[in-house]
Amino acid sequence: MANLQDVRWDDIRIFLAVHRRKTLAAAATRLGLDTSTVSRRLAALEADLGERLFERTREGLHPARAAERVLAAAEAMEAAHARLARDASDIEHLAEGVVRISTAPGLSSTFIAPALPRLRKLYPRISIELDAQVAPRDLTRHEADLALRSIRSQGAELVTTKLVTAPWVAAASPRVAAKLGTIRDWSAAAWVQWDRDLASFGPSRWIAQHVPTGAIALRTSDFPAQLAAVRAGLGLALVPVPYLEPWNLVAVEFVSSLPHDWPSDDLWLVGHRALREVPRVAAVWEFLAEELRT
Repeated sequence: MANLQDVRWDDIRIFLAVHRRKTLAAAATRLGLDTSTVSRRLAALEADLGERLFERTREGLHPARAAERVLAAAEAMEAAHARLARDASDIEHLAEGVVRISTAPGLSSTFIAPALPRLRKLYPRISIELDAQVAPRDLTRHEADLALRSIRSQGAELVTTKLVTAPWVAAASPRVAAKLGTIRDWSAAAWVQWDRDLASFGPSRWIAQHVPTGAIALRTSDFPAQLAAVRAGLGLALVPVPYLEPWNLVAVEFVSSLPHDWPSDDLWLVGHRALREVPRVAAVWEFLAEELRT
């Protein structure tokens, strides 16, 4: 394959539009060109590279293996072009395509998913893939474009920023909290605990240290299920303070002599350095940072 640096930016722009829109007609409409021009320039790019970039099918254009090899470098060129004239309107104009976000299920359902209508209004050409799994994805292997994590990621290829630090507190539904009153013994109420696969998790260790096994009413590592059970009145759970209001939970009252030494969590936004300035990734990065820092 020829050196992509020798290819004109206009041809790379056409490649990206075709890759994202899947048809010549849709790409031409996006670029303000006629279909024949897009077809001709794409054919010229393929000739320059010595590779077929797309397979022509009845459903449209399907990226060939060479297109996937070209994509990262093409997006890096797009990012460099955007930096030449960086302003909000420039990002808004260029931001399009799929952004895959890796995050934990509780964060996904409580904060990310409800914010997506606002993101869509700002950037209607961005599509989100929300990978809500406890196990983190490897950004260096491009398993996701951005990640939200409680532990700072390390690596020269990664860029990170801390969004917030939040303590966890013992929480219950308002009805259960009123019924319990001031707690004098953590074993006086039923508890929701993380399952054994997360026994080393800080909040899980806190519960294991302070709450006897007999008081555990539910074990699950599905955090939204924990929150739903507590909201329904099952008992207490450790909950980060920002989650209280969205789930209509309250911190319980307890005597000051009762040991609590709450765990706390940081929230880090992580991205791949090579993608950080790509307009679609830059737009979602700035949106998430603004949403989650408030």
